[in-house]
Amino acid sequence: MGLSMSETLRNFYNQFAGDDQVLIFINADPDAIASAMAVKRLLWRKVIGVTITCVNRIDRPDNLAMIRLLGVKIIYIDDIDRSRFNRYVMVDSQPAHHDLLAQIDPHVIIDHHPETNIKAPFQDIRPSYGAVASIMTEYLRAAKIKPSAKLATGLYLAIKTDTHNFERQALAEDVQAFQYLFKYINRHLARKIEQAELKFEYLKYFKLAFQNMRRRKGRVFVNLGPVANPDICVLIADFFMRINSVKWSIVSGLCGRKLIIIFRNDGLRTNAGKVAEKGFGAFGSAGGHKSMARAEIPTAKLKEFIDPRDDAKLLKWIRRQIVKGPKK
Repeated sequence: MGLSMSETLRNFYNQFAGDDQVLIFINADPDAIASAMAVKRLLWRKVIGVTITCVNRIDRPDNLAMIRLLGVKIIYIDDIDRSRFNRYVMVDSQPAHHDLLAQIDPHVIIDHHPETNIKAPFQDIRPSYGAVASIMTEYLRAAKIKPSAKLATGLYLAIKTDTHNFERQALAEDVQAFQYLFKYINRHLARKIEQAELKFEYLKYFKLAFQNMRRRKGRVFVNLGPVANPDICVLIADFFMRINSVKWSIVSGLCGRKLIIIFRNDGLRTNAGKVAEKGFGAFGSAGGHKSMARAEIPTAKLKEFIDPRDDAKLLKWIRRQIVKGPKK
């Protein structure tokens, strides 16, 4: 029999003392941002201070709108003096998910991705949940904290985003959290954030995707070459899943010194997370959920067997690695 939510909350609070300085690590997206906001609210007046830091550069318009309109302060990890903090929290991620997170030994992990071989003094990992925001809503309710309009709006949008309006994996608990939050949200703010998806300069990548895409048996493969940020690959992968004949969307791009590969599928077939891990885990970080996954591979590793600047050969290699993945 698992712990009750009140017992889980008590164990969470036992990780902190009144003189703590807490640093929350995220790979910023709506679920991570909103979940970090919830942790900060839970620790209000219980510790000296709470700071949120991210390991990715935030450039996606909806994320920027969320941060600006909800008043969230997030500091990039390179600009953080970690010596100021004595307690580390990680939400919507685990150390194995990113090179910079791998350098952290968190005291608290709250996540909904499949478990990696990580042990923290406190960890609450629920892979069956559609969003960490749903888990954090349960913490707030157990703590008898009524969320502010901005916090409720952030958590509400996070659940919508990570479940893709409940088209992807979700539990009754996700639905319950969503319904509870709806009473407290600011609908005007939610609408403004949801409508801030694209920048004008992103349109060139859509043109490139249409020109370079390869289709095979319900799968769309696209290699964009150099991209300004990884979120462009996410936007385009999500876009192709709106086409009724597309069962899989695999979009790659080079960003900085990494190859980013985004996987999307209809959730009815092969597990995207397992395909990503099996095909690319040996080269970098890779994994995810049944219908959405991601791989990040240092270009230095790619150069051992392929030129990452040769778009055609790179796309062919990606397709070959995916074929090697598990059938079910």
